[in-house]
Amino acid sequence: MSQVHRDNATARNLRWASTMAGYSGPVRLAHADSSARIDRPGAAIPGESGGPAEPLARLAREEREDSFLAPGASRACGAGERAQTEEPDEWRTCFERDRDRILHATSFRRLAGKTQVFVFPQDHQRTRLTHALEVAQVATAMARACRLNVALTEAIALGHDCGHGPGGHASEDALDPFLPGGFDHAPWGAHVSLAPLNLCAETIDGIANHSWSRPAPATPEGEVVSWADRVAYVCHDWEDAVLTGIVSAHRLPLIVRDLCGERRSAQLGSFIHALVAATLRSGQVGMDEDAAEALAAFRACNYERIYLRDASVRQGEAVVRVLRALVEHFADRPHLITETIAHGQPDVVAGSAQAIEAAVTYVAGMTDRFAFRQAVALLGWDPDKLPVGVGS
Repeated sequence: MSQVHRDNATARNLRWASTMAGYSGPVRLAHADSSARIDRPGAAIPGESGGPAEPLARLAREEREDSFLAPGASRACGAGERAQTEEPDEWRTCFERDRDRILHATSFRRLAGKTQVFVFPQDHQRTRLTHALEVAQVATAMARACRLNVALTEAIALGHDCGHGPGGHASEDALDPFLPGGFDHAPWGAHVSLAPLNLCAETIDGIANHSWSRPAPATPEGEVVSWADRVAYVCHDWEDAVLTGIVSAHRLPLIVRDLCGERRSAQLGSFIHALVAATLRSGQVGMDEDAAEALAAFRACNYERIYLRDASVRQGEAVVRVLRALVEHFADRPHLITETIAHGQPDVVAGSAQAIEAAVTYVAGMTDRFAFRQAVALLGWDPDKLPVGVGS
């Protein structure tokens, strides 16, 4: 550190700077007093009796995986079935690579700025990102208990909503008219938002078909995520609405309160247990009738009291107006779309089908904040007519 920087540093800065090189030991250490070891039983110092722990590389782990997983669970094999052939990774299975790629993807990071229920949420309300993380927790809990492929399950869960536009499900209504087949966030995420990642066929299938209105996923891991998505959002959307004062906890249907009470943790536990028990008993990923009826009643209650309340409908209508105006603006000015320029398509004709699709892709990728700021800056949109909660 230069003397100028040293003079400007606080005592805490200097302590942090002193650790930049780590600490000496058999290898470079992160802590001066590090004593943790992972040697095999009987090992002492590397090179002595017992030797250091052997690496568990991908191939060996795949062999262990095959003996551990349930019949019908997805097996990782080599680099996986990808659109573009790749060499296998030395340490990670193909599904672990998919999970890691999704975690580092721009479309995944942008979920932090996208609506779950509340547009531009407050600090303690869910975003699409925290929703994806909670879906992954529910899904992996189920997958472990049922001896399914946890890495594939987690990859699908983390990526399942990467196709969502700003403003929640209203973005699908907004973008529908611009595409010949309409706009559905599930296949859009799998085939457009995450396409550059060259994911495995099983991961793509699970993401594209996680919605219950879509064809069934091809793997049990995909089916698990379909259930986990519904369980997670039903429970956490209700909790957010209670904490926001939109609903009261005691307004839950009696069938829900009798099964799992009014606390989210108990609700999640009850539904996960019901899913695991029914799946292990029947061999199909599903839920027994009593629990399924309670989940359906819970979801219907959310629709009535949260998603379709007057304020939510008005908010959705405002989202639709803003996003359609943005698509029309960029479809007429495709040279302004940074993604188009970045992909070497500067000559897209304004108003063409290609320009419209590029505009939809650009707008769908926006966060809430960016989309509505663009509406104000480029379209002269009145901030007072933006959806509630935006711009604050």
